[in-house]
This record gives sequence, C-alpha cells and structure tokens, in this order.
Amino acid sequence: MCGITGFTHKNWLPPPERIRQATSTLIHRGPDQQGVHETSVFSFGATRLKIIDLASGDQPILAQNGEFGIVFNGEIYNHLEIRAQLERLGHSFQSHSDTETVLRAFMQWDKECFAKLRGMFAVALWQKSTRRMVLARDRMGIKPLYIARHGEDLFFGSELKSVFVHPEIERRLSLEGLDCYLALNYVPCPYTLVEGIEKLPAGNWMEWRDGVVTSGSYWRLPLGVREDLTLGAAKEELDALLQSAVKEHLLSDVPLGVWLSGGVDSSTILHYAATATTSRLRTFSISFRGRSFDESKYIADAVKKYNTDHEEMDLNPQVDLQSAIEEFAYYTDEPSADAGSLPVWFLSKLCKRKTTVALSGEGADELFGGYLTYRANRIAARMRWAPNALWRLGAAAVQHWPASDEKISFEYKVKRFLQGALMKPERAHVYWNGTFSDQEKNELVRMSLPGALGKIIAEMPSVSAGTDDLAPYTWWDQKYFLADDILVKSDRMSMAHSVEVRPVFLDHRVVEFAATLPARLKIQGATQKIVLRELMKDKLPPSIFQHGKIGFDIPAHDWLRGPLRPMLEETLRAGVRDYGDIFRGDVISDLAKRHAARQINAGYQLWGLLILFQWMRKWRIQAAATPHPGAFAPARVGTLV
Repeated sequence: MCGITGFTHKNWLPPPERIRQATSTLIHRGPDQQGVHETSVFSFGATRLKIIDLASGDQPILAQNGEFGIVFNGEIYNHLEIRAQLERLGHSFQSHSDTETVLRAFMQWDKECFAKLRGMFAVALWQKSTRRMVLARDRMGIKPLYIARHGEDLFFGSELKSVFVHPEIERRLSLEGLDCYLALNYVPCPYTLVEGIEKLPAGNWMEWRDGVVTSGSYWRLPLGVREDLTLGAAKEELDALLQSAVKEHLLSDVPLGVWLSGGVDSSTILHYAATATTSRLRTFSISFRGRSFDESKYIADAVKKYNTDHEEMDLNPQVDLQSAIEEFAYYTDEPSADAGSLPVWFLSKLCKRKTTVALSGEGADELFGGYLTYRANRIAARMRWAPNALWRLGAAAVQHWPASDEKISFEYKVKRFLQGALMKPERAHVYWNGTFSDQEKNELVRMSLPGALGKIIAEMPSVSAGTDDLAPYTWWDQKYFLADDILVKSDRMSMAHSVEVRPVFLDHRVVEFAATLPARLKIQGATQKIVLRELMKDKLPPSIFQHGKIGFDIPAHDWLRGPLRPMLEETLRAGVRDYGDIFRGDVISDLAKRHAARQINAGYQLWGLLILFQWMRKWRIQAAATPHPGAFAPARVGTLV
C-alpha cells in the first residue's frame, strides 16, 4: 500500500522542492520508502508501505532507461499470473513486486491492461517520448485518486492534502459537494468539497497527452439478473468464489490479520481465511461493553471456534475521543462523517500493534441486500397508496415520541421512515441512510444549492434489471455509498496508522456474481442476505445468526449529548462565526439545543456538521468570494528518506 502524487508542467515551471513537498504529505500511507522522479514535463512521487517484495520494488519504477514509469498504490492479487504471461512475451523483471508487473502490463497492452488486473489500485503511468500520462483506478473505488486541472496541466494525488500543497489551486468550498454532503454525510464521486478538484471514478482511466485530456471506463457495475438461478447453485458458486478470493487476499510478506465484528460478513472472511491457511490467524475487534449494540459475545464465539490470536479494545467515553476526532480533519482530508469512523480509527490503531495488513468484510451488505433501507423501500412501496395527508399526520404524531439515547432506536427508525415515505422512492432511499432532507438543507444554508444530489439520485430509475425491485438501490449503494463513504472511511482511518485493509467481498468476480442474484435470493420478508446466510449457517457459530444487523458506529445521539457535547458546541460556535455567510447560525443553534433537550435525535446531522467545520477550519477552506483569513494552511509533511 502506498500514496501517490504528481503533476504535469507543460506551461509552468514548478519550484524544485514542490514534488517532494507533495509526496511528504503522504508519508503516513507509506512510511517504509519514499521516492520522486522528474522530467521536463512530469513530476511524480510515491510513498511505500512494504507488503510484497520487501527487498526491492521501491518506487517510482522506471523501464527502458526512463521511457516508461509508474507510481502505484494498491495490491494486484493475480500479478504472478500476469507476470508469467509477460515473461512468455519476452519481458524481464528486476523485482518481485506487483508494481513492476503493472508497469510491464501497461507497456505490453496499454490501457487494456487495467481490465486484466484483479485487486485494488490507483496508478499513474507515463511515457516520456510521447509526453503522455495515464491515471486509473480499481473497479470498486477501493483506492482513492483525486484530480485537478489547471489550464493544460493536470494534478493528482491519493489524498487532497497532496493537491493542497499547490497554491495555484484555490481551496474554495464547492457548493455541489456541499449539496451532497449535507444530505449524505459524504461526498459522492466525482464531486469533492473543493471547487476544481474531483475524484477519478471507479473503473475509469484518464489520459493526459501534451495538454489534451481524455477519459473512459474499462469496467462498469454489472446488471443482469439470472431469474432461473437456484439457491443451491448460488451457494455453490459463492462458496467457490470466496475460497478463491480469500486465498488471493492472503498474499503478503508481512503479518496479516482479520477485522472481526461478530456479524456474518467479517465472520465469513475469518472462516475462509482459517480454512486457507495452517497458520494461527490474528483477529482484532472493538467492543462497546454494556451497550445494547455490543457484539462481544458473538466475537468471542468466533474467536473460540477458529482459535485466533485475538486483540480487543472497548470503546467508551473514558477513551480520549476528542483527540481522535481532531485528527480526522487531517487524515480524512475530505470530510466523511460516517459515525463508524471513530471505531475504525481505534481498530486500525489496535491492529497496527501486530499486523500491517487486515482482511475486512466491507461490501457484503451492498452486494447481497443487507441494509434495512432495502426492506424500507419495499414496505413504503406497498403503502404509498395512502394519501400524503395520512402520511403527514402519522409523521407529525410520532414526533411527540420521546427521543431515545439508543444508537438507532425503534423510535428513530419509525420517525425517519414516515418522513422518508413522503418523498419520491429514490430520495427516500437516500434519506433513510442520510441526514438532512432537502427542506432542512434549504433552511440550513443562506444560498440556493445547485442540485448536485438530485443528479446523482436520478441515476437510480435509469437502472433497469427487469422485475428486480432491489437492483436500482443496491446498484446505487455500490456506486456511491460503498465507494464514497464505507471505503473512504476504511482507507483513511487505516492508512492514518499505516495499515492496509483488504475488503475481500469486493473481488470483482464476487461483485459480478452478486449482480446476477434475483431479489428472492437476497431478501425474503425480514430475512436478508439469504444466499450468504444459507451458505454460512452450518459453518459459523449459531450465535452469529441469532441477532440482527447492528452496524459498526458510535452512539452518536447519546455521545453528542454527553462526553462529546462540549466539543460539539465549541465547534459549532466557531463554524458559525467563521462561515456565517454560508450557514444560518440560528438554525444550527436550534438544532443543537433541541437535540440536547431530547426533543429530537439529530446526532448524525450534528456529527456531520462537527466533522465539516473541523475540516474547514483545519484546511482554511474559502467559503465566500473573499478568501478566508489565513489561507492557505500548509499541509503537514513528513521527512523524505
């Protein structure tokens, strides 16, 4: 795992230290080795976390006396197969690293090489004589890649901070990104919260050739349900795919472990990992002792069955939560206010004590239909015959229910469901897993937002999969919620501690298989992820199946009334003071007061504002025509070795 950055300079001359400054901002992603390469047109940098081929493979890697080069972030699990094929075609290798394999594959097959790669990656390749650079990102967006254009030149980096190094690029708040963030607590691709900076979409490439930029895709999220598929056949196929995927994901020259939550997804990965290796596995978990959502019992059952070397940390208000949250603004670098970021931060910190690589269970809910929102979609569809007046009456009535301190209580779900049922089905799906409604956003900000969220949501009805009522929602969640929330959280929190996380379910063969499953093999009534549960019911401890989906996040409603309240109030006051030209202070103040008084549960909305204002202050984001005082803040840099 690594961090990469670079830029072209066709029409300007960068200061000699610029590429080293940009590279230094990513040292946490690659503390083991750092390097840069410069030509008259390109500057590239990489920081390396050594996972495969510890003795060689330092980056950047060049070939043919510097004619070709690469900086690479990720892992290619089938690189040995590709290497053997390239050797038969006459290529010779100087290292055993997958990075060199990708470089040679590009030299042989050009952009067609990306479709041959099985893994997670963000990559920049160049050809000196043609003044050409090619960027690409893995199919599911596991590894990040930000891009910015300035005239005819192109800048890129694994994290925004490596782009922020360039004073040529303004740090002005993007209203398109803000429109999405306030509704979702994350920013969907291609938007970011900074004008002029975008994310390269998953499964896409971008080519710069002497100032001319083109782009395209080499893979798209699949659709195509096999209605004749039986449960038995689906189980057999999924079993074979998981065996193969987990075996490949175990490839590592450094210690490796498994993140274990006590649910079906992570326990499934543990099961297949345990059957694929004779070594004793390490497992790592976060507990919430004494809370209704604590999964310690189920974790213990899995640890006992597979005899793992287990490490566990209890996350509670006695832990220094505030210091961790303050670090988010630097390491997340673009605010992603998933309430699971805090436990993942501490899980990564715990994991780093003994391992550098961890397998995880992210993605199974989006692939196999594990979220409650999918059931809510179905229930609402059956009930929308009722007039809106009746829905409004019900939504108004439940507002008088007392607010609970539970993480996601029955009261919270009912209120949220009824409010969402008044919306169009596509907006309701997003609202049930989001924060502010369109009306609430309009009340919160002082200007009209540009409707970027609506454009993203509008993609849902365009997805056609016959009679499959789940397909538009699972497809959208895979493209946006998974890539821009779940995977961003996992990448930033883990890489802050120099840990590589591998989400096994996102092997593209598993993704393509899941897309063929008819809805009846995903959800029936209250039973979800049917194929996965049926496959694993005789393999995992019975207790794993005896509880519903719990979710891996903090009790935001409770903690923002309690241990995190002083931090919240201070951050909101500062945010309103500094950015009052964007946000209505009276609305924010009223929201916080009503939440503290238990009149409403607005924990996720307030968490989103807390993270947003921390980030804006840290990076001195310009929120108006007049630059914010003090811009620009320097990125924190390490020391290049």
